Amino acid sequence: MELIPLSPWDLALAATLVGLLAALSWLLHLGIGRRLLIAAARSGVQLTLLGLVLRVLFAQTSPPLLGLMALVMLAVAGYEVMARQQRRFRGLWGYGLGTISMFLSSFTITFLALTLVIQVHPWYRPQYLIPLLGMLLGNTMSGIAIALDNLTRTAWDQRGRIEARLVLGHSWQEAISEIRRDALRSGLIPIINAMTTAGIVSLPGMMTGQILAGSPPMEAAKYQLMILLLIAGGSGLGSLAAVWGGSRRLFDERERLRLDRVTPKRS
Repeated sequence: MELIPLSPWDLALAATLVGLLAALSWLLHLGIGRRLLIAAARSGVQLTLLGLVLRVLFAQTSPPLLGLMALVMLAVAGYEVMARQQRRFRGLWGYGLGTISMFLSSFTITFLALTLVIQVHPWYRPQYLIPLLGMLLGNTMSGIAIALDNLTRTAWDQRGRIEARLVLGHSWQEAISEIRRDALRSGLIPIINAMTTAGIVSLPGMMTGQILAGSPPMEAAKYQLMILLLIAGGSGLGSLAAVWGGSRRLFDERERLRLDRVTPKRS
């Protein structure tokens, strides 16, 4: 079974739905019509460029080019983590905390999956490396962004309670333990919901793509299950690293709460 190619006209028909939604946003004064159109245009440009880049990478399998693309993906994901937080850490911490957490989790799990689970030879084959790393980075990015946003916002809102615990002799870990647990839980909610509804409410993207490409449904289901398990591990480890580093950053060496290290709330 061959994949049916899509023409620019087919994509234009699908884009009319976004245009209709933007028009409804303007009529209802929702204020998101412009953002919706910009997001649709960005996705079109970005995916087109990605298709061109991947065509070159698939043709020659160059490790330096693959490494460069992986670093670009990580850099953009790190920026998105920072941009999605209402209160983020000042300076390089605002960007580096999420980026380092994603690097430690997503890159490590991708390497282990390619070498131990799928057993690709060589392990850096772009047909496997780029899609797998992209899915892990995208989902881990969302989990880390939610967890860090929850951590900084709640710490700011409950600063009086935290300082009261410190005055009573609690360590910084004890003073922020509940907030840290809530932040971790919030970071894991998206992947938990995705795993809970997979196959019943939703047909995940990778499985859909493989079925459309002609893969046997059971093989597509096994690959999708593997991806969900890897994403759960990446989101959990990434959120754990980010929340631990972020909660430590909220206190100085004398265990005083330092909310001046967090930026003001963004509108």
